[in-house]
Amino acid sequence: MADLEACKSAAKAVIDRESAALREVSLSIHSKPELNYEEHHAHAVLTDYLETKGFHVKRRAYGMQTAFEAVAGSGQPRVAILCEYDALPGIGHACGHNLIAISGLATGLALKETLGEGHGTVVVLGSPAEEGGGGKIRLIEGGAFDGVDAAMMLHPTPHDAAYMNVLAIDNIELEYHGKNAHAAAAPWEGVNALDAMILAFNAISAMRQQILPTDRVHGVITNGGVKPNIIPDYTSASFYVRSKNHSDLEKLRKKIVGCMEGVAVSTGCTVTIKTPEGYRPYSDMIASDALADAYTENAGSFGLRLPSKQQVLSGTGGSTDMGNVSYVVPSIHPVFGIPAKDGNHTPGFTDAAATPQAHEATIRAAKALAMTALDVFFQPDLLKAARAEFAAHVRGR
Repeated sequence: MADLEACKSAAKAVIDRESAALREVSLSIHSKPELNYEEHHAHAVLTDYLETKGFHVKRRAYGMQTAFEAVAGSGQPRVAILCEYDALPGIGHACGHNLIAISGLATGLALKETLGEGHGTVVVLGSPAEEGGGGKIRLIEGGAFDGVDAAMMLHPTPHDAAYMNVLAIDNIELEYHGKNAHAAAAPWEGVNALDAMILAFNAISAMRQQILPTDRVHGVITNGGVKPNIIPDYTSASFYVRSKNHSDLEKLRKKIVGCMEGVAVSTGCTVTIKTPEGYRPYSDMIASDALADAYTENAGSFGLRLPSKQQVLSGTGGSTDMGNVSYVVPSIHPVFGIPAKDGNHTPGFTDAAATPQAHEATIRAAKALAMTALDVFFQPDLLKAARAEFAAHVRGR
């Protein structure tokens, strides 16, 4: 194996060589958006690509029809590169997972061709259902990260950073049961489940002044009744509840549930509060400072000046099941900027994720990530530092 800088140059050359082919993969996935655990087209496109490049590919891995594992090289360290490729209902790839998918391919292939055999193992993991389905949690439960020394992935946003502000998240499903009646002729005979639901939203809104600045609560009514002249006997809603860590999340959840239960008492409805079947809460993110510092340095070689960890964590954030991965192995989740007028989860971001400029940003970020992974392979002290801080952080949580 050649020296580190030579390997980094070779990795960048591999990614440049594959750029056009990766663009085709990205646009193919973008043109056929698929929801949680339905990503059959993306699964086929990605695994076909990896197999043609000489990876040992396991399709439908870890009990999921749209997960995969592609392995190259041998020996330690063992580094996992994550791909995501699910879309959002109604607005397609509004989180740019088509770009995440090819960033994983680019990084994985660059490492495979640069390292060869006997100098470490590259694992490209296809992670379905990030948008609420918890695919990475199922990968964890299936043992996909057993023996993995570090895990990495990229994510497009409107800006570049080595860190992402990741909040722990839980999902609450709420149902109110009342009694039908004619809304004009005998409304007093009814028990209005819609009134209960509206009061629940108002109670939660009134409580916002007493929750932490890092807390988030947002919901949608999924069933609000049938017709205006029928007092609704059933309504339902789905809420996401987020906080900076699991401890704060549990406190917030209890407050939200209290609001929901109190409304049932005040309206005479009965209430059902539950977690959706199969749902797994997402963790906050324990990003490896050692690995993030390496990524920052490598991104700097492309002229990028990334914000500090403090700057990132003082801003707003979202949630990802990569947070759960960070609790089992040293991990990083850098973000890279694409030219989107609007933020993630908007139609504008969907359009931006298919642009040549977004592809160029993905290629650049993938180079920086591949270079960071090579730092892990070449510099034992870096991996040692990542392991030490990981152990300290997990104990501290």
